[in-house]
Amino acid sequence: MSIRNLQAKLAVLPTVVVIAVCFLGSICWTAYISLTRSGIMPNYTFVGFQQYVRLFSTERWIVSFGNMFIFGGLMVAGTLVLGVGLAIMIDSKIRFESIFRTIFLYPLSLSYIVTGLIWQWLLTPSIGVQQFVRSLGWESFTFDWIIQKDYAIYTLVFAAVWHQAGLIMAIILAGLRGVDEEIWRATRLDGISKARVYAQVVLPMLKPLIMTCVVLLAIAVVKSYDLVVAMTDGGPGNSSDLPGRFVIDYTFERANLGLASAAAITMLITIVAVITPLFYTRKGQQ
Repeated sequence: MSIRNLQAKLAVLPTVVVIAVCFLGSICWTAYISLTRSGIMPNYTFVGFQQYVRLFSTERWIVSFGNMFIFGGLMVAGTLVLGVGLAIMIDSKIRFESIFRTIFLYPLSLSYIVTGLIWQWLLTPSIGVQQFVRSLGWESFTFDWIIQKDYAIYTLVFAAVWHQAGLIMAIILAGLRGVDEEIWRATRLDGISKARVYAQVVLPMLKPLIMTCVVLLAIAVVKSYDLVVAMTDGGPGNSSDLPGRFVIDYTFERANLGLASAAAITMLITIVAVITPLFYTRKGQQ
């Protein structure tokens, strides 16, 4: 082993140790706690899968777990469509490009707490969009999804897409700007429309970037606790609850560390189960 290789390995050793202890170690500890009778404090009495049985017998968890798929699926799909659309629009060499880039990226500079409060104000019937439209004379206009049990979860999707679309736009735009100009010249000579070039040539070339976007958005879905708390607090009832809020609530408010750990591990397994096939599909296409 050369001195240079040894120096490189020693340089990354602290990072490897931190990842092993803080990341993998925390996952392993949480997985074990989920198999114990832990309450407000860790209790290492092993009880097997009792916490998981109890978890999937809890109505609130069933609702929040189902909401994760509704919120996650619509949020990822909506953000990708909007972000890619904005990137293609800006890639078309529009005027005032830098201004539009700044406008579309601005929501990303806000925390989820601020985003949730903004959208709560916009969607609250008495002060938001509904009241504004009615003040214009359309008295019958109704847009009260945020207080409707069947629709509240979709208002979270609006806010999350608005917040994350700028990030996807920036990533995809960087990929579009890296496409060889010869490809565009060849397609122009062949008379192929821009829409067809983007759909059949350019975007397939950007699959690795799109995969990165999917992973980042999946992480955002798991981390959406603060958006829920700021915007709906899981209501009405628990209709817009998400697993992240369930875990935090049962860890700190309800003092049930074992059940919260079981929920956290279930979230991890679900995200891995969704993302892994995408990676294998991409690997098989290479």
